[in-house]
Amino acid sequence: LQALSRALGVPVTAFFRRFEEEHSAVFVKAGEGLDVERRGTRAGHQYNLLGHIGSNTSGVVVEPYLITLTEDSDVFPTFQHAGMEFLYMLEGEVVYRHGSNLYPMKPGDSLFFDADAPHGPEQLTRLPMRYLSIICYPQSSAG
Repeated sequence: LQALSRALGVPVTAFFRRFEEEHSAVFVKAGEGLDVERRGTRAGHQYNLLGHIGSNTSGVVVEPYLITLTEDSDVFPTFQHAGMEFLYMLEGEVVYRHGSNLYPMKPGDSLFFDADAPHGPEQLTRLPMRYLSIICYPQSSAG
């Protein structure tokens, strides 16, 4: 095996690695995310899903969204769901509520929180507003 490993230029341990499963990747070109409806859609919030991988070996579901609010949008401060959420402001300004706390957010600011607490935009300070929302939850909670 050692002679074979030298000839192939790989370590001997390479012959004993377990079978490598295929791993998924999702590439979304600019402007080509999937528009989806979520609870905030009725308040004028636009959700653009930037990728999705179904069942996977990590046991975690991750949903990355680009969320846009415009002059036609209303506040909707009553989101509440399983998992964790990460927000990253790209454009505009908002006062975002998580539980009883208020966070004034501007471009470049981020907020990471337990999504089981009531949360959502409390005050739309400067529109249009765009932010990344990445929601993570256990695969068993999906669906």
